[in-house]
Order: sequence, then structure tokens, then C-alpha cells
Amino acid sequence: MNKVKYSEVWDLDVFYKGGSDSEELRTHLDDVDKLLNSLEKEAVEFSVPESVDAANDIINLIESIKNVALNLTQAGAVIGCFLAADTTDKKALLLQGETSTLGARFSTVMLKIQQTLSKSEDAVWKELMESDDLKEFAFILTEWRDEVALKLSEEEESLVTALSVDGYHGWGKLYDQLVSDIKITIEVDGEEKELSVGQAANLSSNSDAGIRKRSFEALEEAWAEKEDFFAATLNHLAGFRLAVYKKRGWDSVLKEPLLTNRMSQKTLDAMWGAIGANKAPFVDYLNVKAKMLGTEKMNWYDIDAPVTESTMELSYQEGAEFILKHFGEFGPQLESFSRKAFEDSWIEAEDRPNKRPGGFCTGMPMSEQSRIFMTYSGSMSNVATLAHELGHAFHSYALRPVHWMNRGYAMGVAETASTFAEMIVADAAVKAAETKDEKIALLEDKIQRSVAFFMNIHSRFLFETRFYEEREKGIVSATRLNELMEEAQREAYGDVLDTVHPHFWASKLHFYITSVPFYNFPYTFGYLFSLSIYAKALEEGAGFEEKYIALLRDTAVMSVEDLAMKHLGEDITKQEFWAKGVALCVKDVEDFLELTTKEG
Repeated sequence: MNKVKYSEVWDLDVFYKGGSDSEELRTHLDDVDKLLNSLEKEAVEFSVPESVDAANDIINLIESIKNVALNLTQAGAVIGCFLAADTTDKKALLLQGETSTLGARFSTVMLKIQQTLSKSEDAVWKELMESDDLKEFAFILTEWRDEVALKLSEEEESLVTALSVDGYHGWGKLYDQLVSDIKITIEVDGEEKELSVGQAANLSSNSDAGIRKRSFEALEEAWAEKEDFFAATLNHLAGFRLAVYKKRGWDSVLKEPLLTNRMSQKTLDAMWGAIGANKAPFVDYLNVKAKMLGTEKMNWYDIDAPVTESTMELSYQEGAEFILKHFGEFGPQLESFSRKAFEDSWIEAEDRPNKRPGGFCTGMPMSEQSRIFMTYSGSMSNVATLAHELGHAFHSYALRPVHWMNRGYAMGVAETASTFAEMIVADAAVKAAETKDEKIALLEDKIQRSVAFFMNIHSRFLFETRFYEEREKGIVSATRLNELMEEAQREAYGDVLDTVHPHFWASKLHFYITSVPFYNFPYTFGYLFSLSIYAKALEEGAGFEEKYIALLRDTAVMSVEDLAMKHLGEDITKQEFWAKGVALCVKDVEDFLELTTKEG
């Protein structure tokens, strides 16, 4: 039987033919403008609900909001894909600016609607939320109402939104342009190559120590060359946020990301507390790995290095089949959905110049499809990234029966779905390993992810927290940013590193994303939260998939604390919950150390 050959280039023509020059896309954006005009008029005419009879008016308004949101999200997602696949696409850059303006208008009209709803008397609101028409939207509508109470007046928030297009989001777009201009020239396999940032970063897992070191040094040099530009960008992004927070009377930079992630400070503190108390085994692992690589102490550019000569490399086709096989062992829906993603060319994986670094999954809600972006070079880490992004896409798929209003899940639980999918593939691969070297390599791939979430992400959190503290007092220089980054890395990695990555703050896109600040701790939350779900999946077997889908469908309509209690019966404000997840990762380290340090 012949296997389907999967394309490494995604199909975007199914949405709009002709790329960024598409006439269909131009028409679509014009239609969004008209829909927004209509919604703006509805918002002006919408009055404060004074009785339960207003339920029907609110339902009609929700449908109008949904129509604009779906159309705007679809266009914005596809344009984002154009730019990710080709950072030199200047037309797409202009279109992205246009969608940003439309998005700002949408945010303004949403704020007006939310402000109007918030003025309803408490008794009336209670009746509305208990009515048959609105009870399914009660969580989201109440969340809107509560958040409005924390913000400025409608006029002031509208002004903030309008100014953010050029004053805030503009800085985020500048970062993308700065990165797209960077080219890394490096010798690989005896040949001098010009690489994008993403391609050069992929060399961190190359088996040749010289290539890893040269790539790291070339990247550091490139970031250093433009460090003042990156420092200015980061400072202005943070300065904008801090100015808005001050006007709102918010006393913590974590208030916004915690609200966005529907998470309490107590939960966040419990998570980092459990990780901080259990880092010793991972320090031991890094020390052992350094010796396996022939160095006394671990260097940053060796963290992702393979430790065995038999490190598995898979072609894109082989990687896809590997994922599908192990997804199938978890449940039929995850496997069939992912097969469709491969067969219908939802994935952009080709290793070529002018692609942006990193990976992501984005949804096209009108088409009920997703698109996955990455640069695939054959490592098991790439296979894990691909599984991770398919997990995101499956989350969207699981939510298809749910009304659009109840699909807005937060980043922490979004990373739960993706990391869960990654875990399925990684764990099954270790169990299926046929040789000692293969098992070591696959175990090490799993442990690398634990190190990333417990140490790398922690260093980002520490850096960003301290950067904001200093930014409140004034501009933070590039030199100081390097110092803060180095201090954070040494602390988060248990002082195990010899060489660190001082310009990591410049190289990491996540620090420059304007949709939400502190784009770091939700990854660690998702990783550890998914471990608890995975433990239940192992306990219950194939029948767990339906329960898993039920959990995913609740991710947008309750706090993470309530979600965990309902579906796992766990109190995640306690360190004990998180410590259980960390212990599962420690077991991987123990298995690895047993295989690599015992005789024979």
C-alpha cells in the first residue's frame, strides 16, 4: 500500500488565491470594514439592559460581534502566515498594518459594548445571566463586566487602543522587521552558507560541536550588532504597558497576564515554588551531559546537543508517520484529525531562507481549519515541535461544536493541549526504543523539554519581572539587559552554566509579542498541567479521549483552578499538585542517569 506523500509547504490558496496580492483577500478586508461599520452603529444604539427582556438584544449583538470576529481573525491569520513564510513580503506587511487598524476599531467597539453591559444593575444582571438565552454565555459576559470595572473610562480606553496601533503594536512589528533583516553566514559541512535566524537557531541540535559553537557565536554577534535597536524596542513596549497600568491604578505587571490566563497569583507562586524546590536532579543531568560532551561545565550552545551517535533523524514524511502512529495509540479522533492536517497541507515545514524563526499554530475560524508553521530539519526536537503544534490545532477542532463566544481559551490551557500531544509522542517513543543508545537519545529529548520549561522559561520569567522593575525607574540599557539576562539564566539553571546567552532577550520573539505580556509562564503551566492529564490518560487507557475532549471544551469557560478541580479533582493553588508533575520529569532524569553512568 502506497503512503500519501505529505507536502512540506502549506496550502493558503484555499482561503485566498494569489497570496498577498489576492483580490479575494482585498474584497474580504473591505467586507470586514463594512461589518465593523454596522457593528459600530449597533453599539451606539445599544442601551444599558434594564430588565431580563434585554436578553434577546444581547443575543443579537453577540451574533454581530461573532461575525466581525470570525472575518477579522480569518484575514489576520492568513496574512500572518504570508509574512511568516516570507519575511520579505512587503505587501503582506502593509496588509498586516491594515488588519491592526481594523483590530483596534474592533477593540474599541467591544469596549463600548462591555462598558454598556457593565452599567446594568446587579439584580438585572443576575436575572439576565440565569435566563435561558444567556446562561451559556454567563462566564464570558460576567468576565467582560468584571474586567471593565478594572479599566479606565470608555473614552480613555478607546484612546489607548487608538494610540496603540502605531505607539505599541508598531514597536512589535518593528522587531519582526529587524529580525527579518538579519542573515547569518556560517560554515556548515565545509560549505559557507547564508542562513535566516530560524535556520541558524536550528543548528543548536547539530551533532557537530564546532557547528553549534560557530552558530551560537554568529547569532550572538548579530544580536549584539543591533542590540541598541532591540533595547529601544523592548523599552518602548514595556513603557507603553507601564503607562497604561499606572493610569488604571494597577500595581503589578502580572495583573494583565494573570487575568488573561484566568489564573490566580497563588497558583503561579505554587507552580514556581514546586519547580524551585526540585531543580537539583536537572542540575545533575546537565553536569553529566557536559561530561558526556567532553566539557567540564555546560555551555549554552550545548544544551540541545545530542548525546549519542545514534540520535534519530527523521525525514518530514517519517516524522509525520511517527506522530500519527503514536497519536493513534491515544485515540482515534486525534489521529484522524492530524492525518487530515498532513494530507490537506495545513503545515509549513520546509527548511528555506526568509522564513521567520520559531513555530506556531493559527486558526482560520471561518473555514474551521488551522495552519501550522515551523522549520523542519529532521531532529526529534522538530518532531516534538510538530506534535506540539498539532495539539494546538486539535484543541480548536475539539471546540468546533461550541459557540464562538465560548472558544476564547487562555494561553496556559492552550499550552496544555499542545504539550499533551507532545508528551504522547515523546513517551511512546522512549517505550518503543530498541537499543540503549536510542533510549538514551529519546529520554534526553524528553528531559530537554523539562529543562526548557523549568529552567529556560523560568529564566525568561525572572528576566522579565526584573526588567519591568527597573523599567519603572527609566530606560534600561542594552548592557544592563544583558546583565539581567545572564543573572536570570545562571539562577534559573542552578548556576550550572559556563557560557550563557546574554542576548537571549533580543533573540526571543516572545518578549516582543504585543497581544499579551509575560509570554512565558503559561508554557510551564501547560507542561505541568498536561502531565496530570497524561497520567490520567495512562491510567484509563483509550477510552480517555472523550474525557480529554470534554476538558478541552471547558477551557474557555472557567478559571484554571475550577477546570482542574472539575476534571482532575485537584487544587492547583497548592505546591503539592505541581510537585507531582515535576516528580514524573525527575523519573526521566533518574532513568537517563542510570543508563549513562552505570558500568556496561
